[in-house]
Amino acid sequence: MEQKSCCSHKTKDRSPEEYRKLIHRLNRIEGQIRGIRGMVESNAYCTDILMQSAAVTAAMNAFNKELLANHIRTCVAQDIRNGKDETIDELVTTLQKLMK
Repeated sequence: MEQKSCCSHKTKDRSPEEYRKLIHRLNRIEGQIRGIRGMVESNAYCTDILMQSAAVTAAMNAFNKELLANHIRTCVAQDIRNGKDETIDELVTTLQKLMK
């Protein structure tokens, strides 16, 4: 009997802990973006804005790493167990886009 997949191309059931961690990271990033906007609005020095922008980029990279790791551990692993090898191609395509 085939297991019900936790993932599809449109939705994924996340544990409360995974959801909480991802939303927490996004809330922090959102605050950083608002801070940068405020810096631009107050005519802050370019280098100061750039340093904050680099911090946002690092925060987004950390978010992407966490989301990707969760995706591999859940969706990808389960699809491979269920014989859905096309998931590997999807993962490779996603990794190529992330590494641009």
